[in-house]
Amino acid sequence: MDFANKTVIVTGAAKGIGKGIALLYAEHGAQVVIADLDKEAGTEIAALLKAQGGQALFVPTDVRRETDIIRLMEISYQTYGQINILINNAGKGLFKSPFDLTLEEWDDLINTNLRSVFLGSREAAKYMRLNQDGGVIVNIASTRALMSEPNSEAYAASKGGIVALTHALAASL
Repeated sequence: MDFANKTVIVTGAAKGIGKGIALLYAEHGAQVVIADLDKEAGTEIAALLKAQGGQALFVPTDVRRETDIIRLMEISYQTYGQINILINNAGKGLFKSPFDLTLEEWDDLINTNLRSVFLGSREAAKYMRLNQDGGVIVNIASTRALMSEPNSEAYAASKGGIVALTHALAASL
């Protein structure tokens, strides 16, 4: 597929699955925006993509913070003039007994994995609706949304929430 002149934002793109997604989109010609907390790794990925002849931008982003998400979308749009694809990939796992799981740990995981998907989707959609062809939002969930295992309550709830949120957003957008 050819993604030339398409702007793709990938959250959690400094390593892991997000890094792989960013690399593949760049390989297919996309202008890739790398959003991550890890400044060193994010800067390295952007430099690598540029060295390979691609267009890339690293925007330090804490996906739990509304102001960071708004800033991410503003910078992406100002830099490339459009937002075509958002990959909501940022996330974390925590497998801990519900008896030992603190409210702070619960909130951090829910805010990282689920709240960020809502914030990213809402803000990206504001720009995507300006495009003649709209845009695409891909939300990464997990089999844990439907198949639980012990001590996965917060993670399972966040991933199940992503599935439900994606369905609702598809109806709304």
